[in-house]
Amino acid sequence: MAKYIIKRLVRSLITLFIIITIVFSLLRLMPIEGYFNNFDKLTETQIQVKLNSLGLNDPLPVQLLHFYQGVFQGDLGTSNKYREGADNLHIILEKIPISLTLGLIALAIALVVGLPLGILMARSSRTRWKIGDRLGTVLVVLIQAVPAAVYHILIQFFGSEYLNFPMLFSQGKAISWVLPIFSLSLGNIAYYAMWLRRYMVDEANKDYIRLARAKGVPGSAISRRHIFRNAMVPLIQYLPNSILFTLMGSLYVESLYSVPGMGGLLVNVIKVQDNTLVQALVLIYAAISILGLLLGDILMAILDPRISFSKKEGAR
Repeated sequence: MAKYIIKRLVRSLITLFIIITIVFSLLRLMPIEGYFNNFDKLTETQIQVKLNSLGLNDPLPVQLLHFYQGVFQGDLGTSNKYREGADNLHIILEKIPISLTLGLIALAIALVVGLPLGILMARSSRTRWKIGDRLGTVLVVLIQAVPAAVYHILIQFFGSEYLNFPMLFSQGKAISWVLPIFSLSLGNIAYYAMWLRRYMVDEANKDYIRLARAKGVPGSAISRRHIFRNAMVPLIQYLPNSILFTLMGSLYVESLYSVPGMGGLLVNVIKVQDNTLVQALVLIYAAISILGLLLGDILMAILDPRISFSKKEGAR
């Protein structure tokens, strides 16, 4: 187990290093205007002095080395345009609580609604008319097939026009949280329902379930102790990633509702071409994504005793 965790951790660190190096190199190809707040008013001498102070005239490997030295010391640089002179890490830490609060509430709603819906669909698939399964499938397919941008706009329009919810987010007004949270939870509701239904149907058709039914074990006990429990194992792999992604917020939803969180911040700094802050955000986004996948793999390995960490069968 320890060997598996170490191997996955090393692979994750290598992946993170490759991603950050590529993004860092690509950002160095961007116009230098992204490092100045009043580029048009500066002389060539002033521009060169600023570039030298930022180390942007150094060779790329030297710049990359200085960047990683700063990262290991907790220094993600300073903002050049979004909030000139402010520490990037401080700006990001201000935004995390808002995205985290919205995301965790949306995730809780998705679990409370999505898991029972998946169970209902799986159980209904074994009935004669399969009404629950068919209705649930229509809902899931509709959410999955329609582009998220489309139904987010529809939710905002109908929610504000006909239900009198505020169109834009306001941190001090609880009612303005409703539409962003509903928009964030809808995709995960469909995801949990769809995959739990699939895993439960797969488990229900396995030989050990048929044997349990033949022995007269009650259907509720089979569903609760065996089918649901085993079906949740592969789904749990997704949970750490979902939780960590709440830190980052949704790029589109936060921009649509003017939520001052991580997602909205990334959109804004890309618009104003604040290269150093974009660089810091990409580093955090990549690290959180890779950490979520790593924790998911480890959690699944812990919960599923069928996963072996030894050599493959037939290996010498």
